[in-house]
This record gives sequence, structure tokens and C-alpha cells, in this order.
Amino acid sequence: MSCGFFMRKKGCVYMMEDTIKFIDEKTNGFKPEIGIILGSGLGELADEYCEIAISYNEIPHFIKSTVAGHKGRLVFAEINGKKVVMMQGRNHFYEGHSMQEITYPVKVMKKLGVKTLILTNAAGAVNKTFVPADLMLITDHINNMGSNPLIGANDSDLGERFPDMTEIYKHKLIKLAKKCAKKLDMDVREGVYLANSGPSYETPAEIHFARTIGADAVGMSTVPEAIVANYCSMDVLGISCISNAASSPGGEKLSHEEVIETTNKAREKFKKLVLSVIKSL
Repeated sequence: MSCGFFMRKKGCVYMMEDTIKFIDEKTNGFKPEIGIILGSGLGELADEYCEIAISYNEIPHFIKSTVAGHKGRLVFAEINGKKVVMMQGRNHFYEGHSMQEITYPVKVMKKLGVKTLILTNAAGAVNKTFVPADLMLITDHINNMGSNPLIGANDSDLGERFPDMTEIYKHKLIKLAKKCAKKLDMDVREGVYLANSGPSYETPAEIHFARTIGADAVGMSTVPEAIVANYCSMDVLGISCISNAASSPGGEKLSHEEVIETTNKAREKFKKLVLSVIKSL
């Protein structure tokens, strides 16, 4: 499925109608105002607050996540008085899906009524002052994935052809998250997230390059979703859980197991911050 191809034949409109109709029937018309995409090892929040859960396999035109630590469910719940929809796991460009496919759920969230999208991920530290289990508020990003999810025919009902990208990660939400962290007596970092296509981790030379061009953390997700959310006029907050120090000469080998282990250590802190942000929105 390529949304760019289908939209030329108006097929994407029908796809979206199928998806929304199915979800509305399953949730009895639940209208979320906040969306959350939960990254590797961070899906426990959805387990704790699950009221309605739908497997991606059931939802028309959704694709199944194949990555360990991603359950692949759309979870609906009321949290701190707010109606929320959570993606318990995401799909990735490196799994062989198109950019349009991996960002389709963001467009679905927009159609469901989501106005604020919280994007989370596990990321490697590029900034040498960051340590595993730190939380970093994303202030900006660098798209180094070699593609863009907005390539293809434009859907003017969702956004304009050439969207401005000056403030993808809303300053007001970063300020709010910092205020929430302070109330929780929690230190948070701020920085620029660089996205590579993956699935291989970066070489020492690539990390040196990332550091040189201004990145503080590196990962394999989030940026396509943020681009589409901004395009759809959604307010975006990005939170990275620093899962490991990025590659360096003579350093330890990196593994996905290490990523999951570290995010597990940070998940209580992560949950407290996200819950506080939701309550304050």
C-alpha cells in the first residue's frame, strides 16, 4: 500500500473512511483529543490505562509492527480527565514499509479528533553529557532518512502542499513539559533528534558527523510522524528516552536488548512525566 499511489485514484479517501468507520464501531464513537505513540520499551502506559484495545491486524489498512517491544495495538482510554488514543508500538521505515504507510496512523488520529500528539522513542546519546535513562525533550529534528512522508499527491483536507517546519515541536508544550518535570523534581534534557533509516546502528564516524551537524540524540523513528503531524496542524511534543551511548571507537557493542533494558529502567520516570503533561493540557 502506498498512499501516494492510491491518492491519485482517490483510493486513500476510501481507505481512511474504512479505517475510521471500523474504529468508531469498535470504540462506540470514542473521540480522543490527545494521541501518544509509544516507542520501544515504553508501552506499559497503554497496558495500565487500557479501556479499549484494537490490534493493528484488525484495523483496515494498518500494518503490523514486527519489532520486539512493540505490541501493535491501538489503545483508547480516559487519563486524568482527557480522552487519549495510544499507539502501543509503531511501524518503521526499516521494516520495508513506505513512509506513507508508517505515518498513516497519524492521519487517522487527526481524523479521529486528536489535536495534540506526544511522540516517544528510545534514542542513542550523541551529546556526550547525556547518559542512559535520561529523558530528552525534542526541540527540533534532522531528517537523515533519505525520504519524506509528504512525497506524493497532496491531500488538501489534511494540510497544504509546502508546510512550514519552523516549529514542529511546539515551544508551549516543551515549556509545559519542563514545568511538569520540575514539579516532579525530575531532571530532563533538551536537544535535537536525528533520524536515520536503520536498522543498523550508526558507525563511530556517523556519530561524529551527527554531533558535528548539531544532533544530541539519534534514532530510527519519530521524524516521519512529526512531519505528518505538523502538516496536519497537530501540536507535537517529542520525548526521547536515552537508551545507550551511541557508537564510539573501542566502545561496547550496541543491541536492541540493551535498548529495552534501559527503557525499562526509565519507564516509571517516563510515565510520571507523560501523565503529568496529560493532566496539564
